[in-house]
Amino acid sequence: MATDNRELIVGAYDAFGAGDIPTVLQAFAEDITWHIPGRSPLSGDYRGHQELGGFFGRVMELSGGSFRIQIDDVLTDTSRVVVLCTVSAERNGRTWSSPEVHVWEVAGGKAVAFREFQGDQQTEDEFWS
Repeated sequence: MATDNRELIVGAYDAFGAGDIPTVLQAFAEDITWHIPGRSPLSGDYRGHQELGGFFGRVMELSGGSFRIQIDDVLTDTSRVVVLCTVSAERNGRTWSSPEVHVWEVAGGKAVAFREFQGDQQTEDEFWS
């Protein structure tokens, strides 16, 4: 099961990197919960495919399509996948890159919850604001 969960989540990151949002959403439960901490225009709680589609669109809009995620390591158990990654983007002539930890809960072969932890919350909030 842990290997399947790893493949599910890594496949979603690969699809996101290719701009294939329909494939990304196939990895998620219809009622997935998504939490982005902080005080930026992207911060908040999102629920379900429609809200996530809007969130992904907003990320790409604010970054001019430059937002990227590089997976550094993946840790799994029977119901959780932890992705250590580096995110980066360009915005208004500035570049930004930061380590992040993404924690996924998986049930029934689908991601049911996502929570993001930034390496430097204040800098990320300032970048997106």
